[in-house]
Amino acid sequence: MSSSIKIESVVKEKNRMGECPVWEERENALVYVDINSQKVCRWSPVTNEVQSVSVDARVGSVALRQCGGYVIALGTRFAFLDWDTQAVTTILELEQDKPNNRFNDGKVDPKGRIFAGTMAEETAPGVRARRQGALYTLFPDHSVIKQLDQLDISNGLDWSLDHRTFFHIDSLSYAVHAFSYDVHTGKIACPKLLYHLEKEEQMPDGMCIDAEGKLWVACIDGGRVIRIDPETGKRIQTVRLPTPRITSCCFGGKDYSEMYVTSAYDGLDEATLAKEPHAGEIFKITGLGVKGIPQNFYAA
Repeated sequence: MSSSIKIESVVKEKNRMGECPVWEERENALVYVDINSQKVCRWSPVTNEVQSVSVDARVGSVALRQCGGYVIALGTRFAFLDWDTQAVTTILELEQDKPNNRFNDGKVDPKGRIFAGTMAEETAPGVRARRQGALYTLFPDHSVIKQLDQLDISNGLDWSLDHRTFFHIDSLSYAVHAFSYDVHTGKIACPKLLYHLEKEEQMPDGMCIDAEGKLWVACIDGGRVIRIDPETGKRIQTVRLPTPRITSCCFGGKDYSEMYVTSAYDGLDEATLAKEPHAGEIFKITGLGVKGIPQNFYAA
């Protein structure tokens, strides 16, 4: 780890399950969700204030909308969120035959479509129905297709800089997979294993790409983010953070040279929590020597 790397906790307001950080340039703010608190949040580095909107279900992801506001995936539906009025307007309901399922991570593709996946909630600690999740694509005309089926926990995702490859994590596979991606149709195909996590890295969660085309994967219970080279399938960097449940990451700041990393305190027992004062906080990493790229907008 380079000596120039600096990690600071910037959002002290703790999240039960902080996830899906998105840098919103037009607001100069970091948008993210607290899944288990059923909240969409926005933190301003200028005022250091967190604003939040409460919603009526667990919210797995938030994305920027071209015309302002956000698209969220909550429960098993997609919806628009108007920040000023706090109005949530349903776009589409899915998986109504799966009451234990909910949406998890999502992101907008290079053509303004939203990719978001589902997962089964635990019915008891450590008990989860297997292969109940799927990955969907929501088009700007509000039509939807199912891209992948029989997933366990659909999670981190992003696209290669040349828009020819889609990267996806199904957390319980403990791996990152690469798919061919047709930017014109949005269809994905031909999955191949890109990287399998090592034991101490634990389970992969959220993911983002940098301006050099390398992937950053958040390792939940591994207390780190790792950088992977998709060309070689090798890990090329590890950055350890001061809390174990590291959930996701994105680049932001005025030139996208800062990395923001979310974390969680849900899933830690009381004894562990007492030893983990930073659990659930959001961290800023500077000095990585690489920048990110701006987020895409949902084109509707």
